[in-house]
Amino acid sequence: MRTIKAKSIYLAGALLAGCSASIDDYQNNTPALHLDQFFNGRLEAYGMVQDFRGRVIRRFRADIHATWEGNQGVLDEQFFFDDGEHQQRCWKLTKDGNHYTGVAGDVIGTAEGVTRGNALNWHYTLAVTVNGKERHLQLNDWLYLIDEDNLLNRATMSKFGIPVGKITLSIHRLKTAEPKNLLSVCDLKH
Repeated sequence: MRTIKAKSIYLAGALLAGCSASIDDYQNNTPALHLDQFFNGRLEAYGMVQDFRGRVIRRFRADIHATWEGNQGVLDEQFFFDDGEHQQRCWKLTKDGNHYTGVAGDVIGTAEGVTRGNALNWHYTLAVTVNGKERHLQLNDWLYLIDEDNLLNRATMSKFGIPVGKITLSIHRLKTAEPKNLLSVCDLKH
């Protein structure tokens, strides 16, 4: 009986792994996502955090100010959660063709990602405080450009390879504000 159960678990894992998306699946999708074009100026986002069961545990709004100078970009993100908490994340990004790297104060090491067509797949480790203790969660982050002003973002959070939650947000680019130079605003801790 144990052998059948173990084989069933292995088969289910193999099937799920075979069904996962690859960034190459989006190669021909348009409009093409260029972070330095979409994330330039003022943006607003609305989102939610779900636990491993899919239950919504937090909702938030974010104001994002972004700027690029050559292949260097800054995203200053201000998060306002439904429970009153306020967080800031300031990304410093580097573009090399369709490859991106980034650092932020609560990101452990360097985030790495690649764009193909209308999508970006981005991987990084995020330091999150849970019950007063800092935890390091791995994020598999997908961004999908819907049109020139709208992007959907879905991230799966995991610990030791086990999914522990998801983040979903919709980001809208505002055309009313000019980008300002933010290249010196990030104070990185990690």
